[in-house]
Amino acid sequence: MAKGCGEARFYRYGSACSAAHDPATEGGINLANEYAIEMLNITKKFPGIIANDNITLQLKKGEIHALLGENGAGKSTLMSVLFGLYQPEEGIIKKDGKVVSIKNPNDANELGIGMVHQHFKLVECFSVLDNIILGVEPNKLGFLQKTEARKKVLALSERYGLQVDPDAIIEDITVGMQQRTEILKMLYRDNEILIFDEPTAVLTPQEITELMQIMRNLAKEGKSILFISHKLNEIMEVADRCSVLRKGKYIGTVETANTTMEELSAMMVGRNVNFHVEKAEPHVGDTVLQVRNVTVASKVHKNNAVKNVSFDVRAGEIVCIAGIDGNGQTEFVHGLTGLEPLVSGSIEMMGKDITKMPIRKRSIMGMSHIPEDRHKHGLVLDYSLEYNLVLQRYFEPEFTSRAGFLKRKNIRRYADKLIDQYDIRSGQGAVTMARSMSGGNQQKAIVAREMDKDPELLVAVQPTRGLDVGAIEYIHKQLVAKRDAGKAVLLVSLELDEVMDVPDRILVMYEGEIVGELDPKNTTEEELGLYMAGAKRDEVKVG
Repeated sequence: MAKGCGEARFYRYGSACSAAHDPATEGGINLANEYAIEMLNITKKFPGIIANDNITLQLKKGEIHALLGENGAGKSTLMSVLFGLYQPEEGIIKKDGKVVSIKNPNDANELGIGMVHQHFKLVECFSVLDNIILGVEPNKLGFLQKTEARKKVLALSERYGLQVDPDAIIEDITVGMQQRTEILKMLYRDNEILIFDEPTAVLTPQEITELMQIMRNLAKEGKSILFISHKLNEIMEVADRCSVLRKGKYIGTVETANTTMEELSAMMVGRNVNFHVEKAEPHVGDTVLQVRNVTVASKVHKNNAVKNVSFDVRAGEIVCIAGIDGNGQTEFVHGLTGLEPLVSGSIEMMGKDITKMPIRKRSIMGMSHIPEDRHKHGLVLDYSLEYNLVLQRYFEPEFTSRAGFLKRKNIRRYADKLIDQYDIRSGQGAVTMARSMSGGNQQKAIVAREMDKDPELLVAVQPTRGLDVGAIEYIHKQLVAKRDAGKAVLLVSLELDEVMDVPDRILVMYEGEIVGELDPKNTTEEELGLYMAGAKRDEVKVG
């Protein structure tokens, strides 16, 4: 076997290795019809980095094939090559055994290849329906014919349990609803090769279970699915095979029935990973955050999204707000951090009223915010990584002179420190444009910036979204370290494992209200799920 093929140790699982031969004719038997897609010896380079280094991936017809790897391992790049967003420097793509040329996404769609992107490709000022039919609009004599399109969208929505409001404007709906729109956009085009890039990153546990079933049903119907995920339990549950990439290189392909999560994580990061959060008993101090009777308006409907919410967060504890996406968590965080005004109520931090305080003053007082939407509220995508890392602090004397000029050497030194500490991977280091980085490394940059401010209150919304298991392990340790240092942490998460494992207290939000306070040591996922679904509403009142 030729060098660079992941060695022979994974070949027994039927891994794809084609440097020395064409795998479509292995053993003299023509297997071309077995594969819906073959990506053979794909190499893709960017300035300063080889994103895909001689990678071969084969997708069988009717299978769910997972693609696993660390942040920046090259997974999304490889799928972008298949979807026509990038052109490889080397390698070929075959569909049903025939070499094809995919120069753009239109070519991909004509070949029946669809993709749900990690960062949604939606027009925010358009409606859900308009986004779904964009590019394939039904028309008669040049006039849009939306009636039939609406019927098809609603039928797909009902069939696959992806309920959406076709008339809702994208910028007004939750991230979870935007994810559903992306999936429906692909299903609307009747694609037979389906690429899901981190599809569960923004979904609730119930929605994830539904999506897993949807994927199984699609595979039964003959669809072939490529599924990028960092969540090993999901891969083990739904995938038939899993290919692993590490730092742009192909490591191996395994059948999920013949492996374990521990083996997959070791293949992915090159070491053993601790899946359990280690933490001592909390030493709780004074109240850092006091929320009283907070009400926040909704942008989607006339009713308020958050209704009369009250609770405290004290120094030395992690409090988690849990709930199904769309139950007011996003609006509450926007009200808390100053992104949106309150309808009523008050917020105190460190004993001072910050209800109407500007965002910068809240930040200077000691509030850090890891936002839910890293593109809209977390980064300036066309700034360099180093400038993004000082967005909250550029005006400090360390980074700006009295005359108002940036101290570029200090900024570079500080950025390099965070890049090394948080393992932020980018092609050109500190000068890399944020837009060109992988989603996971964009997330690491935000986490590094907000945590390094050493805040008195850390508001962390989905902090591990899109991160690999190694990075998740590190971020969880950092959250616990902040808590042990006497800081207050408010975690907002949709991940059941994270909700059960990281916080000291759980507050459940349902329809804009806190409906329960739970001790993670004395509750179960089933009980938590009942609170999240509203089944135990009014049993517990939180003051």
